[in-house]
Amino acid sequence: MNKVYKFFLAIILGILLLFFGKSFIEKSQVNRDNKALYFYNWGDYIDPELISEFEKETGFPVVMETYDSNEAMITKIKQNSTDFDIVIPSEYAVEMMRDQGLLEKLDHSKIKGLENIDPRFLNPAYDPGNEYSIPYFWGTFGIIYNTKTFNEEDFSSWRNLWDEKFRGKILTFDGARETMGIGLLANNLSLNTKDPDKLYKVRDDLIGFMANVKAILADEIRMYVSLEEADIGITFSGDASIAIESNEDIAYTIPKEGSNIWFDTMVIPKTSKNKEAAYAFINFMLREDIAARNAEYVMYASPNAKAVELLDEEIREDKTLYPDDEIIDKLEVFTSLDRETTILYNDLFLDLKISPQAE
Repeated sequence: MNKVYKFFLAIILGILLLFFGKSFIEKSQVNRDNKALYFYNWGDYIDPELISEFEKETGFPVVMETYDSNEAMITKIKQNSTDFDIVIPSEYAVEMMRDQGLLEKLDHSKIKGLENIDPRFLNPAYDPGNEYSIPYFWGTFGIIYNTKTFNEEDFSSWRNLWDEKFRGKILTFDGARETMGIGLLANNLSLNTKDPDKLYKVRDDLIGFMANVKAILADEIRMYVSLEEADIGITFSGDASIAIESNEDIAYTIPKEGSNIWFDTMVIPKTSKNKEAAYAFINFMLREDIAARNAEYVMYASPNAKAVELLDEEIREDKTLYPDDEIIDKLEVFTSLDRETTILYNDLFLDLKISPQAE
């Protein structure tokens, strides 16, 4: 087969691929169930029984897909391969999606139950006036540890994690913002620092911390610590609460410098084809009885103050999930970073992951 023939064959195959690919996408859109609510959520982040109840009450069938990162979710929304009606982005992702024109501005006249949300969690910096998002869950980022080996004073400061006594004992979360955040907090800097010179210095400082890291993981941290295969884990409050429930010798703390407070939210993408179902779902999840049951299932903190009142006293008074105002006042929300700074954070985190001390 000569080169000219191969060239024209490649062109023809390319055209056919584009044609059938386009037809497949169009067919997927045509086959969409116009009555259904298309829901894009984190994995295991809603009580399945609530999905069934929503379907029975409203008549809207739910088609749910899951994702494992805000970035992956945003990419899929941009591709518009599925017209999702409800998505659950984190706070900084709300900013990103809003600025990229991916979100529908909410019609508050169609929303019932917003008054149930704790006023502390309304009108956030990442979405003034809650024009695009409604709080779904919230939590903190801190340290779980085995009380048979360490005490709370050992973690009074993030800087303590550089101590040689922690060599090979720390499991830390696999995230650029979170890891760089540890260094920023240890140096009394904002979690949203953008100055490249300061970020490079923090990266260099974190090499000492990485020397104490046993592994860089995600959700598995809570399991390994609760099974006492590691003494220390740096993770989120919901995972910490689950670990503590599994092992009474595990405790959670936030060092004196403070930490990150995060929010996951409900939004309606611009491409939603069933906004009636989307608002019905938001209103359903804002009901205090529904939000309380969801919080008990997911084991993260509910922003719904009326729902919290319905929780068992043991859960309501769990300071891992619901810290005192004194702690909350020292917490900072991640804000969206510009593209250049985001790339820098990711590059510096990669440097740390491949540094000799991290091996």
